[in-house]
Amino acid sequence: MVDINEILEKHNIDLNSLDNVSTKLEELEDTCDEGEIIDICTFLLCNVKEPEYLISIIRFADSHKDGSILSVLLNILLLKNVISEDIDSLINLRVICAKAISNYKDTSTVGSLLYCLNNKNENYKVRLACADALGRIGDKYAVAPLIDVVQDEEEKSVYVKESAAFALGLLGDTRAVDPLVSIIEAKQGIIDKFSFLKERIIEALGKLNINNSRVLKVLKMSLSDSSAMVRINAIEALMNSDYEEAPELIRTSLKDEDTEVQRNALIALYNIIGRDILDEVISLPGYSDFLKQEAQEMINEYEEE
Repeated sequence: MVDINEILEKHNIDLNSLDNVSTKLEELEDTCDEGEIIDICTFLLCNVKEPEYLISIIRFADSHKDGSILSVLLNILLLKNVISEDIDSLINLRVICAKAISNYKDTSTVGSLLYCLNNKNENYKVRLACADALGRIGDKYAVAPLIDVVQDEEEKSVYVKESAAFALGLLGDTRAVDPLVSIIEAKQGIIDKFSFLKERIIEALGKLNINNSRVLKVLKMSLSDSSAMVRINAIEALMNSDYEEAPELIRTSLKDEDTEVQRNALIALYNIIGRDILDEVISLPGYSDFLKQEAQEMINEYEEE
C-alpha cells in the first residue's frame, strides 16, 4: 500500500504550504504509478481546504479520469468538505468540479447535479454548470427536470434557462421538443428580453432534429428574428433537417443584412445542393459583393485542385 505521507514529503507537498501544488503534482507522473497518483489526489482533495489549490488538484486528477475520485468530487460540489470565506473562489471551485464530474459521464452523479440545479438559492454559475454537466452525461432521467427549468416562469436566472436548453439539445430526447417550441411560440416574457435564450432553444431544436409543422414554423419565423445568431442557428437547424422546404427557406437568408448570416446560408446551401449555388451567386445579379467573394473562395478551397 502506498505511503501517501512519505510521497508527499518526498515531493515537498506540504498541506500547510501548497504553493506550486500543480507543478509538484506533475512531478509525480515520473515516479508514481497510476494507482498511487489517484490515491494521492484523493488524499489531497479530502484534506486540502483552500479552493484555489483544490482547483489545481481537480484539474490534475481530471487528466487521469479515474472513477474512484467521483465521490470526493461530489462532496466538494455539495460543500461537504470545503470551508472558505471567499465566496467567489468557492463558486469557481464548484463550477470546475461540476465540469470535471461531467467528464466521467457517470449516471450515479445525476442526483447530486439535479439537487444543485433545482436549488433556486444556489449561485447561478453553479446551477448552469450543473445543467451543462447533466447534458454532457446524457442520462435521460435529467430530461424532465431540465424541461421544468426551461418552462419555469418564476425562474429568475435566464442563464440557467439557457444552460438547461443547451443541455436538452445535448440529451437529444424528443420529449423536449414541444416545451421548447411552446416557449418560442409564446413570444412574451423572458424569451423576448434575452435573445441568447432563443439562440439556445433554436440550437437545441436543431440537435433534436424533429421534423413537424410546429418546428418548421418556429424555424421559419426565426429566420427573420432580430438576433443574427438566432437566424444562424435556424439556418443550421434547417440544413440538418429533412424538410423539403429547407433549401428555399435558407435561400432567403442569402440576402440577409448581416454578412455572417449570408455566409452561413451559403455554406448550408452548398452542403445541401452542392456547387450550383456557388455558380449562381457568382454569376447572377442581386447578391452582395461579399457573398460573391465568399462563393469564389469556397470554389477555390473546395472545388479546384
